[in-house]
Amino acid sequence: MLTIEPLAKMNNYTLTLNNDPGTGSLLKVDLLNVKKAALVLRAINHKLRQQILRLIDEERKITVTDLYVNLRLEQSVASQHLAILRKAGFVKTERSGKYIYYSVNPDRINELNRFVAELLN
Repeated sequence: MLTIEPLAKMNNYTLTLNNDPGTGSLLKVDLLNVKKAALVLRAINHKLRQQILRLIDEERKITVTDLYVNLRLEQSVASQHLAILRKAGFVKTERSGKYIYYSVNPDRINELNRFVAELLN
């Protein structure tokens, strides 16, 4: 009797591919990490967030108030986009009294550049 094995098996966390049916060699893709990486890339692939990063870089450090005034945004919009950038690691925060200052995280930007370069080669 002939049985046909599926070429790929998938659950919510991994995708398993049969690399070479003759040897049983399998390739596994960690879908959870792929999803996390996609969120990081999506965080920086947004025009407004790119403008926010440029302004933060120009000012070296900035409060959310200065940010939304300079970019003529609603405070809630600025805060939401900063939260996305912070969660992705592209900005750092520093508290000084009652103010929170945002600055660009150059290490994370360099990591992103290396990752993208490797992905495209």
